[in-house]
Amino acid sequence: MENLTTQQRLFEFLQAGVTPWHAVAEAARWLEAAGYTRLEEAAYWNLEPGGRYYVTRNGSSIVAWRVPDHAIGGWRMSIAHSDNPGWRIKPAKSTSAGCERLPVEGYGGMIMPTWLDRPLGVAGRVMVRSRDGLETRLVNIDRPVAVIPSLCIHFDRSSNNGHAYNPQVDMQPLYGPEGCRPLSDLVAEQLGVKKEDILSSELMLVTLQQPVCAGADGEYYISPRIDDLGCAATTLMGFLDADAVTDSACAPVWAMLDNEEVGSSTRQGAQSHFLRDLLDRILDAVPHSGQAMPRALANSFCLSADNAHATHPNFPEKSDPASPIRLGGGVVIKYNASQKYSTNAYSGAVFGEICRLAGVPTQRFANRADVPGGSTLGNLQANTVPVPTADIGLPQLAMHSAVETAACADADAMRRAVSAFYKAHIRATGDGRCILEPEARTE
Repeated sequence: MENLTTQQRLFEFLQAGVTPWHAVAEAARWLEAAGYTRLEEAAYWNLEPGGRYYVTRNGSSIVAWRVPDHAIGGWRMSIAHSDNPGWRIKPAKSTSAGCERLPVEGYGGMIMPTWLDRPLGVAGRVMVRSRDGLETRLVNIDRPVAVIPSLCIHFDRSSNNGHAYNPQVDMQPLYGPEGCRPLSDLVAEQLGVKKEDILSSELMLVTLQQPVCAGADGEYYISPRIDDLGCAATTLMGFLDADAVTDSACAPVWAMLDNEEVGSSTRQGAQSHFLRDLLDRILDAVPHSGQAMPRALANSFCLSADNAHATHPNFPEKSDPASPIRLGGGVVIKYNASQKYSTNAYSGAVFGEICRLAGVPTQRFANRADVPGGSTLGNLQANTVPVPTADIGLPQLAMHSAVETAACADADAMRRAVSAFYKAHIRATGDGRCILEPEARTE
């Protein structure tokens, strides 16, 4: 990796990953710079011992792995997600009061008013007809082309007393005067293609604010898409930091999956067979791997990395007073009695011990008993990849806002924790027992 700080690399990823497709493209760029070879699911694979590979699905999910020099006896995995709540543009036209609007539909559970009165760009993927057939192109109109104007207080005197936002009424973005050139013209112009060669698209509104440091001495950072690109970027950094490790017991795997914010039940989500299919295929493609998959899974470990709620300084009563989470306090290990999070006594102890040996601070999160928690990747992925899993995250404020807040020190802690995780040697010696060595063999 380039000789940049964690914060510089994180900002680079947050800025580039304006959509899930762009986030995957940026991750692929990092991986290829580190010597990883792209594979296609439809192709035949020949995997070499010591090889480094990655594959994408739908352009919005990506999995990377390293093949050990010896038989694969297990998997060492971390997973994050590429999507975030926002507004998807519908293929329709909307005219009102002499203005053209971009009809949008909400994706995921966002804080709707945080999108009001902001300059918004448009990005996504486009299917284009070319001489070679049909192909995907990424587009990012990185300038203000839309705004969702709020209703002035003179027309709604109760707006500061709890307005109920209707996405069909309150949240439709202004695009231009009636009769202005359509969005498809802007997309075709940026891609350098004829408009008639654009067959379909998946476009979304993009918050144009760039990541910035904030606080008395820059302790915090403010950015769109911290949930979950903050975890995606820092886990990928940790995965690449441990690139020289050749632990003969486990193959290192890093994944960033799509559609977590809408339930993960797509062919590229955590509830799909994408990751499990890849693990099966890797074993099949490595001739010297004589281990059966059930045995390999029993000797595996996974980190489900999705951000965590910090205790809000203005609303501390919303958090469990017995489990305060502080910005800058370290990596969060998440627990839930109803198994919304996958951490249990075993997985929490293993990851906590790895962090302790690496000098990485950790915090433990649990919801208030009267506040139900949401699901994340770990408990859904366990349907197809049933391995011990710890749910972890970066503490943040304003989760699901158009712009969120987190601490710089925690990003660095996550990178170091995940690097230590991939470098450690974890060997299962029985159900609920393992030998943990902080450093595996390196090249």
